[in-house]
Amino acid sequence: MKKSESGGGGGYVRADQIDLKSLDEQLQRHLSRAWTMEKNKEKEEDEVEGRSTRSRQEWEIDPSKLIIKTVIARGTFGTVHRGIYDGQDVAVKLLDWGEEGHRSEAEIASLRAAFTQEVAVWHKLDHPNVTKFIGATMGTSELQIQTENGHIGMPSNVCCVVVEYCPGGALKSYLIKNRRRKLAFKVVVQLALDLARGLSYLHTKKIVHRDVKTENMLLDKTRTLKIADFGVARIEASNPHDMTGETGTLGYMAPEVLNGNPYNRKCDVYSFGICLWEIYCCDMPYPDLSFSEVTSAVVRQNLRPEIPRCCPSSLANVMKRCWDANPDKRPEMDEVVSMLEAIDTSKGGGIGKEDSRWNAYKKSVKAIVNEKELYNYLLLCWAIIFVKLIVPSPHCTHLYNVSM
Repeated sequence: MKKSESGGGGGYVRADQIDLKSLDEQLQRHLSRAWTMEKNKEKEEDEVEGRSTRSRQEWEIDPSKLIIKTVIARGTFGTVHRGIYDGQDVAVKLLDWGEEGHRSEAEIASLRAAFTQEVAVWHKLDHPNVTKFIGATMGTSELQIQTENGHIGMPSNVCCVVVEYCPGGALKSYLIKNRRRKLAFKVVVQLALDLARGLSYLHTKKIVHRDVKTENMLLDKTRTLKIADFGVARIEASNPHDMTGETGTLGYMAPEVLNGNPYNRKCDVYSFGICLWEIYCCDMPYPDLSFSEVTSAVVRQNLRPEIPRCCPSSLANVMKRCWDANPDKRPEMDEVVSMLEAIDTSKGGGIGKEDSRWNAYKKSVKAIVNEKELYNYLLLCWAIIFVKLIVPSPHCTHLYNVSM
């Protein structure tokens, strides 16, 4: 391309010397770069707007205010850590969806649904016997775990739920610690009332917990019981046939749930009855039975935990009514609260030391022999003692050579 001079001193270009093809290519490159820069700018603005939108959710937390510390519990899909949020002691439930490619889209979608369902249920609840929900995040790269050597970043697909920290731990652990000496009757009734009031509140909100067990109940520093873990909770369906499937934990599941039949909030009432027995006895229901054995016995043989003879009839009646095989005959949880409030705890009624020793002895022997063999064994012992007292003859010493 050549430049020519004109008489006016201005420059001009001869049209026949312009390389139109080259100019067109340069123009296309400039337009392409400009278009790419504009799209990137829009994408960044969308991301910022998206973060801003999420931050406006009433349950969304600010990750910069969250300090995640030591692990206090582990589960199938994540862990529970102790932490601090905005200066407050909290428990942080981290839900790990796995690294990209390690889970199918269907699995990740299921986990996302479980997470959003738990948040949707939990963040609207406010009751002294329900663990307080503080907030959650729906996946962010800003989460970090504090260690002795600094901080460890978390993958962006990890979500978290932040709730109040209950230093007393799980009710299950508390009962195990008191397995030998048992709980005072007053404590038994108080823990049962806490659980009953919490469940009654949930049911007024049309929420069915569906996994009521001592492992999902926490104790605060004053030993107040608080219901936790709403991972499988859901709003009660108006049509019972819309709620089916085996959801819950073996030993606490109602017959209708085990049998795959439609169910409603009364499945929580059944589970409460099992928890009440467990709180009173500080023991586990059906510890030696397999899943198939429990399912068959509970559904077809009406198997229930054995209530100790020393249990006051007022409390035993609550257990029996709650775990009735017919859901319609089980009381509502507000009625259970009234029944428990009417129990007189001033005269005691818990399992005493003698009862504890006898139960421990009976269980240890029954682990070796059946009930018939046990009675035969005791009769033999009494016979030997009787012969030893009445006939102390040296000719009968062979009678005493029985291993005790």
